[in-house]
Amino acid sequence: MLKKLLSIYKNSILFPDKPDKPSDQYYIFFNEIENEWIGIPKSEITEKELTLLQTIYQLVEAQLPASPSTTKGWDTYLLKNGPLPPYYSETNLRFIQFQMNSEETDQIEMESALKGFFTEEVIIIWENKYRGIVIEENTSFSLTEEELISMSETLESDFYVKFLFFVGKFNPFNDQLRSKFLLEKEYFSFGLSNLLSIINIFSFERVFPAYLAFHLPAELKQMVHQNIIGVFNDDSEMYSTIKVFLENNLNASLTSKKLYIHRNTLQYRVDKFIDRTGIQLKDFYGAFTVFLACLLFEQSQKK
Repeated sequence: MLKKLLSIYKNSILFPDKPDKPSDQYYIFFNEIENEWIGIPKSEITEKELTLLQTIYQLVEAQLPASPSTTKGWDTYLLKNGPLPPYYSETNLRFIQFQMNSEETDQIEMESALKGFFTEEVIIIWENKYRGIVIEENTSFSLTEEELISMSETLESDFYVKFLFFVGKFNPFNDQLRSKFLLEKEYFSFGLSNLLSIINIFSFERVFPAYLAFHLPAELKQMVHQNIIGVFNDDSEMYSTIKVFLENNLNASLTSKKLYIHRNTLQYRVDKFIDRTGIQLKDFYGAFTVFLACLLFEQSQKK
């Protein structure tokens, strides 16, 4: 029966035994009567055909490449609330979470590419086909944020896959690691949902202001709305100018370059904002309050 499928799906492969390492690019079906396996490219099967084939044959789910021997028990600890794996107690570790924008990738190849950027041995755990965790020790060779940005750009160029990273904090090895990982995972998920168009390297510092703004009580949001957000509602260009100005540490030259405007135009908009709100941006408390208002305005536009 499976041999007949070869004439329909030209790029299929028939196996006399169960394949040890099935490719993620193929659906593997098993015919129990004839004890045969066939791999059919996912790109050649429609949803309707997949449903039909599953009623006739057994679909063999591809296993993730990571195994307890390579993950050293970290997958069970982090993802399944298992026991803390054995490790050096004096070691500081961090979790670098990543997500790809495509499921059509070879995880083994991708894992090899990721490890090539780290000078020390790291552990990589796959949560699913497109999301995973790098466990890195704190050494003098630990990657900086700039190096992670460069790595992301290189991977995107080489594999045509966009990578997004959340860089966690280094923490001592103890039984609190899982709770800290889960909190960082929550921040990462929030960032992916709310900040995706802005950055591709996330961290606590980058995500938390927006996270805080999102969870503010309604009455506090209304207070900010009355004082500042009303100005942004009247002039959305004012919002984008002020936010970029604050994100670039009040550097007029850099802000003008990013917004493609003259410095005089930037200064005019900043002065106009100060006149309307009475808030000085060069004051730390003023800048913090206005940046919070920018985040709230941004979130309100997505509703």
